[in-house]
Formats: sequence, C-alpha cells, structure tokens
Amino acid sequence: MKAAKRKAEHEHPAADRGEQRLIDLEEARAVILAAAALAVFLYFIKLILLPFLLPAVVAYLCTPVLDRLAARTRWPRSLFVVLFFLAFLGIGALFLDFAGARIFAEARGLTTDLQGMLERLVRDATGGQPVHLLGYTIDAHQLVQGLLAKLSDWLGQSNVLVAAAGYGLVAIMGTFLMAVLLFYFLLSGRRVAGGIFWMVPPHRRALADRIWQRLDPVLTRYFLGMIVVMIYAAAASYVGLKYFLGIEHAILLALLTGILETVPVIGPTSAAIIAGLISLRTATGFMSIIDYALYATALRLSIDQLVGPFVLGTAAHVHPVLIIFCFLAGGIVFGIPGVIMAVPVALLIKSTLATLYGDEPE
Repeated sequence: MKAAKRKAEHEHPAADRGEQRLIDLEEARAVILAAAALAVFLYFIKLILLPFLLPAVVAYLCTPVLDRLAARTRWPRSLFVVLFFLAFLGIGALFLDFAGARIFAEARGLTTDLQGMLERLVRDATGGQPVHLLGYTIDAHQLVQGLLAKLSDWLGQSNVLVAAAGYGLVAIMGTFLMAVLLFYFLLSGRRVAGGIFWMVPPHRRALADRIWQRLDPVLTRYFLGMIVVMIYAAAASYVGLKYFLGIEHAILLALLTGILETVPVIGPTSAAIIAGLISLRTATGFMSIIDYALYATALRLSIDQLVGPFVLGTAAHVHPVLIIFCFLAGGIVFGIPGVIMAVPVALLIKSTLATLYGDEPE
C-alpha cells in the first residue's frame, strides 16, 4: 500500500505542486481580503484609535516582564499588574505636578510681560527705527499693541472658546480612558489577543500563528527602538536648550520632549511650543529667536530624518527609506494613529509575505 502511494506521488509530482500552488493562492487571497476589510474598518474609526494604541504598546512591552516576575516569584500576576499600574500613575502624577507648577509660573510671567517683551524684540529686529508699511509709519509700541489687540479679539470669539474647551475636555477624557485601558491591557492583554486570534477561521489559525511567531520579535525590537529614539530626543534637546540656548528648566523641557515624542505630531509640536514660549521670555534679542528656530529645526530633522529612521530601521530590519515612507503614508491616511501603526503594519505585511513565500527568517 505504501509503495503504491509513493509510486503515485512519484508519477504525479506536477499535480501535487499545482494543488499546493492553489492552496497558497487561496491563503494569499484570504489574507489580502482580510487586510483590506481591516484597513477600511480602521479608517472609519481612526478618531478613536489613539487612546487604544498607546496603552496597547505599553502593555505589549510590559506583559512579558510581568509574566516573568510572576513565574519567578510564584506570586499572583495581578499583584504585579496593580503595583506596576500604581507606580506608572504615581510617576506620571509627580511629573505633572513638578512640570505643571513651573510651566504655569512661566506662562503667568509671559502673560504679564508679553507686550514689553515683544516690543524689545521688535526694536532689536528693526534697530529701533519705525516700520514703514503700505504708506504708514508704525513704531514698535503701535505694532505690538495692534497685534495683541487682534489676538485678544480672536481669542475672545465664542467659537474659539468653545473649540478650546472641547479640546481640553477631550484631552482629559482621553487621558482617563488611556489609564483605564492600560490597566485592562496589563491585566488581561493575552485574553484580548486570544479573542482576536479566535476571530481567525480555524483552518487559517496555523498560518496566523506562523505569521505571529515571525512578527513578534521584530515588533518588540521596533518598539524598543522607539524608546531609544525618545531617549535621544530628551538628551539632544537638553544639550541644545542648556548649552546652546541657555534656557532655564532645560532638564524639565528635555524630559517633556522625550515623553511627548510618544505622541506623533501633537507631542513634538506641543513640546516645541512650550520650549519656544519659555525661550521667548528669556530672549535677549531678535537673534535669540533665530537661534531657537535653528535649534528646533535641527532637532526635528535629526529625529525624523536621521536617528529615528536609522534606529527603527535597524531594529526592525527595514530600510530607513521605507520607515520614512511609512510615517508619511500613515499620517496622510490615518493621521496621528497612522504614524504609530505605519511601521508595525509594514512589518506585518513583510512577515505575512515571508510566511506565505516560505522564506527563511533573516
């Protein structure tokens, strides 16, 4: 019987290869359809993705550590989850208290002396001479007073106030939601992942498991690379703020820059605005503004175009050019969540294709 089976297989190798190619084609078609459906679904819910993504990344990195601690000590894993969560919240609260008090003091001082400070900068930029514009002669006092009046009128509009209040409420609710989701992901993240895996049809689960086994280590290295980029952002901003610009609270602003680097677009922009306002208050002349603009530009270029793509590309075995493309494409399609998801999605596609093609890991 076995000899006959081997003979039949030997006599019909082309049919067997054709059947295998048909199976591979069906698997590839199923993966493409599932990916397309998932992309459309995520596009429609992109406004609520951000509060889920950040806690999910933190939980993904911390879950193996918590599992290892629980296995080594044989204490309940939930105990380590609660301790880690409380420590995380405590550190965040202490930093907000420390940073908030100093930023508030700087903001109050800036508001009090804003007109005089801007007048000094305008006089320094114009050499103390009046500005001739469209047949009118305007001195520094008139120019700054007019700009501040326009700014006050704009801020006093009801739609601006409503929008500011709305963004503030969304930020508070989003922060609370991220804290709650982080606790749930830490406590039962594997159950959530198991539920997602359960959605895969039973006859495709072996394929999904092979894809995940290939993707998991690469994804971990990528997120660890993001931590390296955050450390670089904090260190580089400290050097620039402390030794190039001589700004007070350089270490606070550097830590804030590193932390806000976790939120693409909004985070770096907020850090740059806060540091810029503080540097504006301590500016000694118009050249101080030029120096800060040069510092901010150099910092962003080094992070977004050099260090970030190189570190993340090396960690994930992806070319830096592809990293830059993923960031830009993800941002255009999905906004801020797209920037976070872009490279992991590219890694998922790469791992899926490598598994379907039968390529060996690099």
